[in-house]
Amino acid sequence: MGNTVSCCVSPEGSPKLPSRQPAERLEDYQTNTDVSDDNTGPYLQHISDREVPDELALESNPSDHARASTIFLSKSQTDVRDKRKSNHINHVSHVSPGLLSKKYSSCSTIFIDDSTVSQPNLKSTIKCVTLAIYYHIKNRDSDRSLDIFDEKLHPLSREPVPDDYSYIDPEHKLIYRFVRTLFSAAQLTAECAIVTLVYLERLLTYAELDICPANWKRIVLGAILLASKVWDDQAVWNVDYCQILKDITVEDMNEMERHFLELLQFNINVPASVYAKYYFDLRQLADDNNLSFPLEPLNNQRAQKLEAISRLCEDKYKDLSRAAMRRSFSADNLIGIRRSNAVLS
Repeated sequence: MGNTVSCCVSPEGSPKLPSRQPAERLEDYQTNTDVSDDNTGPYLQHISDREVPDELALESNPSDHARASTIFLSKSQTDVRDKRKSNHINHVSHVSPGLLSKKYSSCSTIFIDDSTVSQPNLKSTIKCVTLAIYYHIKNRDSDRSLDIFDEKLHPLSREPVPDDYSYIDPEHKLIYRFVRTLFSAAQLTAECAIVTLVYLERLLTYAELDICPANWKRIVLGAILLASKVWDDQAVWNVDYCQILKDITVEDMNEMERHFLELLQFNINVPASVYAKYYFDLRQLADDNNLSFPLEPLNNQRAQKLEAISRLCEDKYKDLSRAAMRRSFSADNLIGIRRSNAVLS
């Protein structure tokens, strides 16, 4: 099936075919590539025979394959291990403040997490996404970048960029403030934040770039711009972002969006399995860094709503099971069918 080393294609590898000299194979190739008499053109090999898909490269890309681990979670493990080690050493003298802020259910009070895959909590999701970007910058391998994302060449404001801007890593609070401002002004959803992170890691993988202090704002802005157009039904136009960021021009936004799409090879598809993987890895990142999602106590109104949803799902599954049972019993009913006598004339 297109494997050039199989016995079906390579004659010398087959036990049933005699081996031929390289000169004979060259003559056959030349006769196949010559123009035929009926002007049908030269022989062209099928693209499936010329290009073998690199399945290993596909599986190693987390933004395309659900089984590949996310990049931000692997980059954060170094700091997480250091935090756990320090907490283990100092556990006698003090207790981590993150553990005290967690809420636990009891016999009298039950806490419910409202954040789900289909409806994530906006504030907590943005915190986790910006924390993932922070670990990308902090634990980057190098400073590979492109001019279109360099803030010194394409500033987002009229204020001059400091000379040491590319050497100072931004804090998590600064990244969160930048992303939170864009999401609040454009009224974007939490799902859009997750898709933004998917596009960001896809860009870093496809273009072989690194997100660093000199380009992180423009890369994040390009990912948000693209995610808002793909995910939200009422997309935010480029001119709307120019009203949020007063000093950027529409032409600059259009050029950055075009380069972003070209670097993504126009692959803007996000499968449901990839989206779910990024959501749960963000939950894991939040748990490792003591960023708890909001927990609300279960009240009577919420309990009745959950009971109604549960009853609705239960009735739906009962109807499906009855339909499946009726289809399975249809073959047994054939035994009891009475056949009428045929009338022969």
